[in-house]
Amino acid sequence: MDLELWEQKMGEYRQQIEKEIDRWTPKATEKPATLHAAMRHSLEAGGKRLRPVLVCACADCFSNEANPLPAAAAVECLHTYTLIHDDLPSMDDSDLRRGRPTCHKVYGEAAAVLAGDALLTLAFEIIGRGYENRPDLAAKAFTELARATGSRQLVGGQMDDIENEGLEISADTLAHINAKKTGALIAVSCVIGGIIGEADPATIESLRAYGLALGSAFQVIDDILDSTGSDEDLGKTSGRDEANGKITFVTLEGLETAQARARRETEEALNHLNKIEGDTDFLRTLTERLLARAS
Repeated sequence: MDLELWEQKMGEYRQQIEKEIDRWTPKATEKPATLHAAMRHSLEAGGKRLRPVLVCACADCFSNEANPLPAAAAVECLHTYTLIHDDLPSMDDSDLRRGRPTCHKVYGEAAAVLAGDALLTLAFEIIGRGYENRPDLAAKAFTELARATGSRQLVGGQMDDIENEGLEISADTLAHINAKKTGALIAVSCVIGGIIGEADPATIESLRAYGLALGSAFQVIDDILDSTGSDEDLGKTSGRDEANGKITFVTLEGLETAQARARRETEEALNHLNKIEGDTDFLRTLTERLLARAS
């Protein structure tokens, strides 16, 4: 896809997503104001918006009549909840996220925990209310999102990550943690986009496979950038993985081997895109652009 057209489309997606998030999130002045301000503090910090963009872009591969934006906003609310909790002193104890102080640094640990809880529940409210006229789509999205982010996937991956800190683990174990902690939410973003676009079951499974491969690549790329980037470049505290004794593919295999792994995972994601009938040019360029960040 022409890079200028891709950047224009990405900008359009992000603008629409920001408006949708604002539409569903309580105003910072609404009581309890501290809680709602904490929620907005983390949501409005921006970020790449990769997951909600994937919802919209995957839906747009097909002739969809349903609006993907409520689902996109729901996914971003859920993702932001995971970041708030991930940054807590009991987890990664991070000071910076998306270019601004982390939620607990501004509002305190208790408010940050509650802000994460509120965003998690808001995500499911948005899906329920956003697709009241299409309960079939809402039910499928509910189920997929809950399954991908519960104890067997995303939350379980976080637990595995914590329990393996400081231990010697294999590349297979690390890949398994990444698939649950990062890949599951990226994959379900693609799947929900397919659901909203009313893709057939085989295509939805291809989207799932694409998302899992993309998620694996994304995590390796994120680890590379954590090792090589600055706080200003990343919008979050760099070097936290090494400081916390976390094993990543950079610390386990070295930078060059990690970069090669990111290229392999990216190629696998692109191969899955080839199985999807529809306009996947935007997704293909997005996938290639993510890899370019770590080259």
